[in-house]
Amino acid sequence: MRLVDHARNPIDLRTTPVHLGLGSTAKPIEGFAWDPEVLQAYSAAVAADGAEGRLVTIIDGDGPGDHWERHPAGDELVVCLSGSVTVARDADGVLHHVVLGPGEATVNPTGAWHAVDMREPSTILTITAGLGTDHRPRTDTRPPEHPATPAPQAP
Repeated sequence: MRLVDHARNPIDLRTTPVHLGLGSTAKPIEGFAWDPEVLQAYSAAVAADGAEGRLVTIIDGDGPGDHWERHPAGDELVVCLSGSVTVARDADGVLHHVVLGPGEATVNPTGAWHAVDMREPSTILTITAGLGTDHRPRTDTRPPEHPATPAPQAP
């Protein structure tokens, strides 16, 4: 994994996310993967940007998300580019579902547990404050902090 100062070719955000850093910098991340070792190397490489750093990526998928996550360093923007997705978000113990179609977006507030379900083959773009992101396996319809609260039915 390495940050590239100036990419000369088109960047495929599906395989090469971009880090937005201090001073309005934008650096493609070659060799990025959703792997603990790579994520740790990425975090170390961009640590100087602190909470202001952002990870920009495109994700293709279909079906329910397999994990809950939260971003303690800042908000996350989720944009549906194609298909239909539902963002399940726990806000102070209340589970909300936001359905997005192409061109629609939602903001996951700082620290809110959330998961993304792709209701059909879909593509999303995310801009994430990645510093300190937490992940938990999705074994239930609720994030781990609120297991006793009944979840509303998805639309």
